[in-house]
Formats: sequence, structure tokens, C-alpha cells
Amino acid sequence: MFENLQDKLQSVFDKLARHGVLTEADVNTALREVKLALLEADVNFKVTKNFITRIRERAVGTEVTKSLTPAQQVVKIVHEELIATLGESAPLNLGGGSPKIIMLVGLQGSGKTTTAAKLALHLRRSGQRPLMVAADTRRPAAIDQLVTLGKQLGISVYSEDPSTPPPKICAKSVDVAKRGAYNILILDTSGRLHIDEELMDELRQIKHLTNPQEILLVVDAMTGQDAVKVAKGFNNGVGISGLVMTKIDGDARGGSAISVRAVSGVPIKFMGTGEKLNELEIFYPDRLASRILGMGDVLTLIEKAETTLDEEIAREGAEKLLEGSFNFEDFLKQLQQVKRMGPLTQILEMIPGMRDIAKQVSAEDAEKQLVRTEAIINSMTTKERKRPKLLNGSRKRRVAKGSGTSVQEINQLIIQFRQMQKLMKKIKDPRKRKGILNMFGLG
Repeated sequence: MFENLQDKLQSVFDKLARHGVLTEADVNTALREVKLALLEADVNFKVTKNFITRIRERAVGTEVTKSLTPAQQVVKIVHEELIATLGESAPLNLGGGSPKIIMLVGLQGSGKTTTAAKLALHLRRSGQRPLMVAADTRRPAAIDQLVTLGKQLGISVYSEDPSTPPPKICAKSVDVAKRGAYNILILDTSGRLHIDEELMDELRQIKHLTNPQEILLVVDAMTGQDAVKVAKGFNNGVGISGLVMTKIDGDARGGSAISVRAVSGVPIKFMGTGEKLNELEIFYPDRLASRILGMGDVLTLIEKAETTLDEEIAREGAEKLLEGSFNFEDFLKQLQQVKRMGPLTQILEMIPGMRDIAKQVSAEDAEKQLVRTEAIINSMTTKERKRPKLLNGSRKRRVAKGSGTSVQEINQLIIQFRQMQKLMKKIKDPRKRKGILNMFGLG
């Protein structure tokens, strides 16, 4: 989402880095470009103006002029002020009695139902026992969609006939949760294509009857500045405690993610980063700021690895890699693990210094390459996977035919595989070996 903004900001910082000493004129020129970049990214005008003013006050003072690396100091200031604009992280309020109630609200099409399932999965992984409530009776497919997602995840869903008023469904679900020992209720409420008083009245009734600990507004990040208007409308109408920004992985300009916290005063609590049900991240302002500035996000990458990877398979693969006994059988297992973490380009962007490499390959091409590689390895026999040296000309032709690829592609994969093995064998330093394990949370 932030690719264009990243490129423009990086261009500004590169220009600053060419100056050994920064003058006030240099800083002002750079800030004009930063301002244009933010406005083009659809950041709210007042937010942009305040952001630039704060940076200028710090950047033209002794904080930069007395720094040994002025350009880097400006980047540091931009990073810190971006974090301040995005606000502080705000964990879910799960205090009080049981069940804790989380009410999801938003416009039709914002992704509430899918977010309900993602949030339920996230909470179950943290040791909670959630129950999802299908209270969106106005969209015919919403109840069936939530029930289907519940079966897919193995998470219970409470639903009634669509003719039942949503406030009544939500009120009854509280008793159902208590009887079933569920400690979290997630209410998937109705939405509209626009905000109206009838919708708000229904939501206020649900709020009155259930007394939720959290009222989260699900906002489509691709709606740009409309997301800010929607947040203000729902906050005035029913009162919201937090935001969930969906479709952060989309190709919109991304300004709403920067603006919405500052304008609405409501904290962002989660970000939906993809279509898969495990692609929901806790919102950390410092991490998003680092991503926007192209600095990567190693902490989120490690957390993603910890929640999606099989630790035993990951550890076994890392140790074999370092020992030099890693074969195609192990490679296939690790490949399947990586696919579970999400799009390859998204993973690369989280690694500092890898953004340029991620940009060279489209997400579609990267996924196709993973599929081709997996097909090649699957077309090998077990012996060939464990002993790649067995792959002579005739065997390669058979593998190529079975995988729908060419002998040239197989040769290329084997060469890359051998180069990786040689590189890992050269790592003798115990600290470096431990560092590789630590990268995957296995140290």
C-alpha cells in the first residue's frame, strides 16, 4: 500500500544524504517534497501541515546542525514524528466479567464478517475461547459466510433466523456464551452503504443490551479520506473504542492509515494485511512507521513466523542447513512453511534492506515461482530429493515433464541449492550460527 509514498520519501532522504552539512534551505526544500508526497498519498491536509511543522521545528535546530550525520538525523526525526502521528498502540480491553464482548461495526463491504473470523482466530491463539455472533441480518449472505468461516476455523457461531431483530440476537448470545463457557463474544453487526440514523439506533440498542468492552470500527483502508469521515460518523453516533484497518495490502495510497488516528482521536488496534484468516496484525505505530519509511519490520516477521511455522520442522531445517545435510526433502518442508506465512514479497519487505529486491518481483510472479519450485521437487522421487546427485539427464527430463517445467529450470534450481549449501557450510562462527536460529525464534 505504501510503495509510492516509500519511493518518494526515500528519494528525498537520498538527496539530503548528498549534503555533508544541511542548511535551513536544504531542510525546507526537503520538507516541501515530503509534504507533497504525503498529500499525494491522500494524507489529511491538516495532519500533513501539523506533521511538517513539527519536523521543521526540530530539523532546523541544533538537533540536526550539530549531528555528525545530519541526513540520518532528519530521517530519525521523520520516523519519530510519524510514530507520534500514528498514536500509541492500544491493546484490547478484556477486563471485567465474562464473557468479554467485542462489537464490530462499519459500513457494508468494509470486511466486518471476515474480520470477525480473523479476530476470533487471533484470540483463540492467545488462549481465549471465542464465540462469534451472526447479527448482520440485513445482508443475506452474511450469516452463511460467518457460519462457513466458523467451520473452517473450528470456532463456534451463534445465529438465528434472519427475521430476528439483531439486538435480540446479541442479547440472547450473552446467555448462550455463559452456558457454553465462552469467555469472548464477537458481535458481527449489520452495515450500510452509508451511515443513517436507523443503523445507528440499532447499534445503540445492541450496545445498551450487551454493554461491550470494545466497539471496533472496521474501516476499508482503500477508501482514502472517506475512512476518516466514517470514523468520525460512527464515533459520534455510537461511540467507538478502536479501529481495524482492512485491506492494508491493497494498492491504495495509504494516507487514511496515517490520518485516521490523528483526526478521529480513536486508536488503531488491528490491521488486516491480506485475505487469509491468519493475516491480522496487532497495530504497532513504530512498526508501521518503519514500513512506511522502508526500514523493514523484523519484529512482526518473527511474530508471524512464531504463529504460523511448525517450530520442530523449522528448527530441524535450520540445523540441517548449518550442518550441510539439508536436502530437497527438507527444502520442500521449509517451502511449505514459508507459503503459510503469506505472500513472499510481503515477507521480503519486512526484512531491512530487502525492499528493493521485493520491488523487482511482482507478488504474482513470486507466487508462481514458489509453485513451480514445489512442483519440481514433488516430481522427484524420495531418493532424488535426499540425494540430488542422482539427478542425471534422463531423470531431469522425467522431472521436467512431471512438473510442467524445463530441464533448464531444474538445473537452475539445483545450482542455487548447491550454492546455498556451500554458503552455509562456511559459517563456522557459533555466534553467527546462533543468530540464524534466533532470526526464526529458534535460538
